[in-house]
Amino acid sequence: MATPPGRVRAVRPDALASETAERIAALAAGADGGARIRVAVDGADAAEPWRLADALVDPLRTLGRPVLRASARDFLQPASQRYEFGRREPDSYLGRWLNTGALFREVFDPLEPGGSGLVLPALWDPATDRAVRADRVPLPPGGVLLLDGPLLLGRWFPLDLTVHLHLSPGALARRTPEEERWTLPAVACYESETRPDDAADLVVRADDPRRPAIVAADGD
Repeated sequence: MATPPGRVRAVRPDALASETAERIAALAAGADGGARIRVAVDGADAAEPWRLADALVDPLRTLGRPVLRASARDFLQPASQRYEFGRREPDSYLGRWLNTGALFREVFDPLEPGGSGLVLPALWDPATDRAVRADRVPLPPGGVLLLDGPLLLGRWFPLDLTVHLHLSPGALARRTPEEERWTLPAVACYESETRPDDAADLVVRADDPRRPAIVAADGD
């Protein structure tokens, strides 16, 4: 994993959330016709991307933006497909675990211009390996979808803003539980092939969750 280029600015976790929320709100304000803004917080599970996604909710609502939260872990394939080639198979984790078709159909398609705005916030419970009986939730025009999860970039999702939580190899290994370290080759492949540090709109160094740092791209 390459260290992201650019200037690095340390921020408090609450400041990271408020600054990111302001960026999202400005993007929403500049969108045509009250378009719904789709945001992904991407990062290995060890980076806990759901924490930042959750922390964005209240600041965005304070800024007058309705918010809908969704998580990739609620859109996994059934166990029969995830574990077809073994329960700890890195290539399957990288390419077969996430139900991308369901995310397009149930989350992104309804938020397209002219879409219903009715989003299914969760589809599958991996713990019970059963469908979740969730009701569709409306996201009004001008609202914000916040999706979190690992390995989200490079999948052609129609996203308006992407945030990547970068972990150094040492921090990734240190913060990944022993029983989940079989996923590390998949994360390394994702970093090498998808290059999220380059692909994301905002990169945050997250080795220490108490001391995140924003990586400013050259020219910002």
